[in-house]
Amino acid sequence: MKIRILILLFSSGLLCSLSAQNPIVQTCYTTDPAPMVHNGTLYVYTGHDEDKADFFWMQEWRAYSTKDMVNWTDHGSPLAIESFAWADDRAWAAQCIERNGKFYWYVCLHSKLTNAMAIGVAVGNSPLGPFKDAIGKPLCDGSWDYIDPTVFIDDDGQAYLYWGNPNIYYAKLNEDMVSLKGEVGKLEQTVEGFGAPSPDKRVKGVKYKDTYVEGPWLNKREGKYYLLYAAGGVPEHIAYSMSSTPLGPWKYMGEIMPLQDTGSFTNHCGVIDYKGNSYFFYHTGKLPGGGGFGRSVAIEQFRYNTDGTFPIINATQAGVSPVGKLNPYQRLEAETIAFSEGVKSETNAKTGVYIAEIHNGDYIKVREVDFGPQGPKRFTASVASALRGGKLEVRTDSIGGTLIAELTIPTTGGWECWKSLRANIIEPVTGVHDIYFVFKGRKGCKLFNFDWYKFDK
Repeated sequence: MKIRILILLFSSGLLCSLSAQNPIVQTCYTTDPAPMVHNGTLYVYTGHDEDKADFFWMQEWRAYSTKDMVNWTDHGSPLAIESFAWADDRAWAAQCIERNGKFYWYVCLHSKLTNAMAIGVAVGNSPLGPFKDAIGKPLCDGSWDYIDPTVFIDDDGQAYLYWGNPNIYYAKLNEDMVSLKGEVGKLEQTVEGFGAPSPDKRVKGVKYKDTYVEGPWLNKREGKYYLLYAAGGVPEHIAYSMSSTPLGPWKYMGEIMPLQDTGSFTNHCGVIDYKGNSYFFYHTGKLPGGGGFGRSVAIEQFRYNTDGTFPIINATQAGVSPVGKLNPYQRLEAETIAFSEGVKSETNAKTGVYIAEIHNGDYIKVREVDFGPQGPKRFTASVASALRGGKLEVRTDSIGGTLIAELTIPTTGGWECWKSLRANIIEPVTGVHDIYFVFKGRKGCKLFNFDWYKFDK
């Protein structure tokens, strides 16, 4: 009986992990999501918590994209601390926005010039850069609470920047997006506007409805302005205020994501509409080994209430449903992933991003792969191994699903000496399936790297 119970518990846990969509990136820790839609693709820009960190030791920002909301392509790190000569530490929360064909990435960093946090801006000609420091100095700096910028362009073309912890700062941007229009302002927080007064006016010992902490997100919908933010202290939840103008006065509306077991004492949100759906981005500490300094981006789909207010949104493991399909008859990058276990992504200048740290029993899952009515005849993958290689199994719908193709991977001469290997399809496959790439080989050692794959008719 004990053995049977253990088997059932193991099977339940395995099924739970295989059906999960959150967190959306499993190859590294990702934080402070900032979604953006451009030309039919949804991008999310994130921070990056280092493995085994004991503080917010963050060195770079990362970018991911999707066209179906379940398969995310890793684009590596288009921007890092080293991109800003005036900065030396703490690549914290950031947001990217497009204007007139250019992409402006607003970041916060520790400034060598003032020994405090500051807001910088990088610019690129595409959503993935390359990006460079737009002005060679901070856009604005002044104190340790200059963190977590959010940027918004109104219908009349005026751009706004909000930031701050625990104060809420704001400024208008000129049309060039890299200079301020007027002086920096500071919102006066009130109980009516934010659930609690400004930090310098709070009465010690008084318990207020809510308190703004950090991580603002400014957006607009149907003529109403929304300011979302992390609230409540430690740990944080997500609350919001609304206004009829981008600068207030604001009215406190309550919680969006109440305090719950997210595994992280911070939270940071972003909201966007894509393909007719509304999505709420946030982060948790739920990735294995994660926590308050090892956070990971997650997403929930939601519908606004009929009066335009937010519903209560709870964190789930299931995540969101697909809104598109993958075409297997074109080159697909191995770093396009719905869910994975054990693997990491690496980057070099020649190859770009690829999948590494593959060991026996690791896997990659991609969803909604549409083979059509005919099905493929061959499978090709680009791989590299400096040592013993291994096997790459292609299975449908589960780790133990039907084996449709298998590659035996030899040493190729190095971890970045790529070789394209081809195998015939073993079992016919048609229609739409989830595909699992299951990696097998000697236990305890690194097997091979995986760059891209393709099915052929």
